Amino acid sequence: MKRDELRTPCYVVQEAKIRENLEILRGICEDTGCRILLAQKAFSMYSLYPLIGEYLDGATASGLYEARLGHEEMGKENHIFSPAYREDEMDEILTYCDHIIFNSPAQLRKYREKVKRAGRSMGLRINPECSTQEGHAIYDPCAPFSRLGTTEEKFRSGMSEEDIASLDGLHFHTLCEQNADDLAKTLDAVEAKFGDVLHKMKWLNFGGGHHITRADYDRELLKECIFRMKEKYGLEIYLEPGEAVALNAGLLITEVLEIAENGMEIAILDTSAACHMPDVLEMPYRPPLKNAGEPGDSRKPYVYRLAGPTCLAGDVIGDYSFEVPLQRGSRLEFQDMAIYTMVKNNTFNGMKLPDIVLEKSDGTCVAVRAFGYEDFKSRL
Repeated sequence: MKRDELRTPCYVVQEAKIRENLEILRGICEDTGCRILLAQKAFSMYSLYPLIGEYLDGATASGLYEARLGHEEMGKENHIFSPAYREDEMDEILTYCDHIIFNSPAQLRKYREKVKRAGRSMGLRINPECSTQEGHAIYDPCAPFSRLGTTEEKFRSGMSEEDIASLDGLHFHTLCEQNADDLAKTLDAVEAKFGDVLHKMKWLNFGGGHHITRADYDRELLKECIFRMKEKYGLEIYLEPGEAVALNAGLLITEVLEIAENGMEIAILDTSAACHMPDVLEMPYRPPLKNAGEPGDSRKPYVYRLAGPTCLAGDVIGDYSFEVPLQRGSRLEFQDMAIYTMVKNNTFNGMKLPDIVLEKSDGTCVAVRAFGYEDFKSRL
């Protein structure tokens, strides 16, 4: 099957682009000796886990189900972090994960003996209180009153020598779609606040948010950051990118259902921002669209507001310009739609979930999963 034959809406994940990203990530591992894990929260298309496992060292989870998925479908190193763990899930988590990262001294003490008996590696998430983001406070773990990670003050007042001795490593995650200069700045803060503790650790986890596979990412500076912590403190270094694995490796193909007019032309699509690309509303951002431009582009004089078919008045993807008018049945391709789409979509209004399709390196498309009424009903 070819792309233009696919039923819409559908996510199309491009195997060649995934492999290209993985080659870059494996190169970082080979050059520095670091270990890179897939952050499943961004991309959990487990039919590709065998491929990803050929290049990366394992996966990381944010909860029980992701932990089980990584264990069952990749079967390599399996890490987990949660702001707070449920007591009735910890035994099962310990069967899946080899690294358990806690958010606070209290959580560490609560589960320490159980984790030690299971022979798992223990870590603590720290908050270096170093904000490097602009405009996206919802994604800033170092924002005021953040619940994520232990600050230096809480570490010094809340951690006993026994607590520190039980740790194998520290973890921080402060970035979101950022370059290596922000990592270097964050490491300055980590060293200033926790440098004396790092000498006692076996590993340091840089977390995620590193756009390593982006064209303008400074990979040489990333390597310098890794060597800096390895050589100074004798640490094994982990990174947990999610977006970098599937960056620019997916499409969301949709069709125009109707053209409306209310002060401007409005194209109603068979895909929804609210249901199928929630970050468009949550971040918010304007997703790239093949062969379209910004309003006001003289080369593309036909401007449309692209919107979804739900009852939500704000189910709007954005305003785009085109060289030729859109028609009912016109097909559009949103780009960079592998990340934070399948993992966050929903069936509000009874919306059908898009099919999941893998586009092989030879251009043929293979259906991975189709969804129907029972998928909607079973959630309720």
